[in-house]
Amino acid sequence: MKHIMTGKVKEVYQVDEDTLEFAYTDNISVFDKIIPSKIPHKGETLCRTAKYWFELLSEKGIHNHYIDEPAPNKMRVKRVDIIRDYSKINNKTTNYLIPLEVICRHYVAGSLLDRVKAGKITAEQLGFPKDHVVKYGEKLPRPLLEATTKLEEHDMNLTDDEAKKMAGLTDKEYKEIMDTVLKIDEIIQTEVAKRGLIHCDGKKEFGYDKERKLMVLDTFGTLDEDRWWDSEEYAKGNIVELSKEFVRRHYRDTGYHEKLMEARDAGKKEPDIPALPQDIIDRTSGLYVSMFERITGEKF
Repeated sequence: MKHIMTGKVKEVYQVDEDTLEFAYTDNISVFDKIIPSKIPHKGETLCRTAKYWFELLSEKGIHNHYIDEPAPNKMRVKRVDIIRDYSKINNKTTNYLIPLEVICRHYVAGSLLDRVKAGKITAEQLGFPKDHVVKYGEKLPRPLLEATTKLEEHDMNLTDDEAKKMAGLTDKEYKEIMDTVLKIDEIIQTEVAKRGLIHCDGKKEFGYDKERKLMVLDTFGTLDEDRWWDSEEYAKGNIVELSKEFVRRHYRDTGYHEKLMEARDAGKKEPDIPALPQDIIDRTSGLYVSMFERITGEKF
């Protein structure tokens, strides 16, 4: 096998002309920064969770790139081309990674709340009445679907028109992607509700196969891509974050996030992200294992 790429949380190898192998590492990243701390068992839990969802999608007739899992932390998938020159992509291009990430939000949390507070998105845009005060943890009147860049150094929000132009998509194809995201999220919520979870938000990635048939790619429905809450606690009015959000919170509380955002906004050199304390490493590892079991219903 030929090593072709190192990602934030996985190594990518080419098995043959049509097949890639993802090897999931114990790396963890936040704010597009890889933390210099390893999280035991993280790679295996991500891989096995992704496998669970891909097999379920196949059962439901949703086309995806999953082939098999040669090891607990490795997954083989169909290979697609990565085309970084967007001018070479149009609605006839086949077998390529669509250079977008699609985020679907069902509740007010994370960066969405930051944008509301900063006046970058209004209550009306979220489907609330004009004078509504948006609060953390609220269920959105309707799912919020947004596209961001995939291949840039940092994810950037795109308008629908920008996303379609960048990715070589027709209006019909773009709608198919968004409709597919909603179908997947319906499957996810139906499954995890059985085990006391709320699927708050998450991202999906797509490509086209050799016949330009839409195909779900990469990894989804895990602690890295998605946000989860405990449904029993939520019913009591409490929001218990069951994701790596508390890792993000650590860097917010220590002031690192603020310094990072200031550097990015000013176009200055970004500060290196510090390692995690051992207690947070242990807590994070335990969370990945326990959440694998709650999301999938399988034993680690």
